[in-house]
Amino acid sequence: MRRKGKPMGVRHHRLAFDPFPLLASRHAQTIIASQISLAASPPSTTRVIPLPDGDQLALEVSTPPTWQPTAPTAVLIHGLCGCHASPYMMRMAYKLWRSGIRAVRMNMRGCGSGEGLARQPYHSGRSGDVLAVLADVCHVTPQSPVTAIGFSLGGNLLLKLAGELQTAAATYLQQAIAVSPPADLAASVRIFSQPSNRVYERRFIRLLKAAVAARHAHFPDLPEISLPKRLSIYEFDNLYTAPRCGFTDADDYYARSSAAPLVPQISIPCRILFAADDPLIDTTTFDAMTLPSNVQVYHTMRGGHLGFLGMPGRPGGYRWMDTQLLDWMGAALPTSALT
Repeated sequence: MRRKGKPMGVRHHRLAFDPFPLLASRHAQTIIASQISLAASPPSTTRVIPLPDGDQLALEVSTPPTWQPTAPTAVLIHGLCGCHASPYMMRMAYKLWRSGIRAVRMNMRGCGSGEGLARQPYHSGRSGDVLAVLADVCHVTPQSPVTAIGFSLGGNLLLKLAGELQTAAATYLQQAIAVSPPADLAASVRIFSQPSNRVYERRFIRLLKAAVAARHAHFPDLPEISLPKRLSIYEFDNLYTAPRCGFTDADDYYARSSAAPLVPQISIPCRILFAADDPLIDTTTFDAMTLPSNVQVYHTMRGGHLGFLGMPGRPGGYRWMDTQLLDWMGAALPTSALT
């Protein structure tokens, strides 16, 4: 159902989601969902993908025993400071694998099983890295229909790529799904840096600094970098991400890497999922934007950032987000696998 007050052509839908009792707040949803998981990682093999600039990244490929080259593939793309072993990545890969869908977990540069393979850091605009992965998947199994699912920063990357490719996206993808994407990076960074979100910012800064240290340990010839003890995400991007990756400054990086301006150019089926109470990103990015009919934007009132911990026994169950994504993939799972 289209949300009231939206201009004609905008495809917005309100989805019913009942949060778990005592976990209804945005922060509870965000923190508990990211910290508590009983997910098992499906069996996987590591595949290393070369990139045009000489760097490499690693994929974790989980192929069900009965999978055939004409069966579906899901490419999963993690968020900031994540990797193939992030709880939501393992959980989704396991459920897809159980349903007979091959799951390919993409590690961005230097992440997960790809640590030490890239001199350059990943960032929100490296859509070409996603294209390299999709091109490899399609080359190896050209008859397998591919859905890509991007989480948070990975969602921005996926939307940016789909918009850049326009009609050529159909060469690689049957559909694209983005969950909680920071499609307007500047707006999302301002929200991220609000006093109520300092606990998140401090955590991510700590992880980002650790990634810088690991990268420089693997490549000691890289230019020395000295970062202040205390800094914001914006300051980190201004001092490190932008100069290391060819941007003038953080503002230039955000402007050139945000997916939002490109989303109206997406030509393949695309779904975007937001929780209105997400504490980390701007979920109103597309509210005044006219989108093509193939791009559908879905909102829940609650759910936090990649949370969506629901009521057991209600539609979607405890891991409501997983159930929704599996439904969009057309996957069928036994009830025992939906926890």
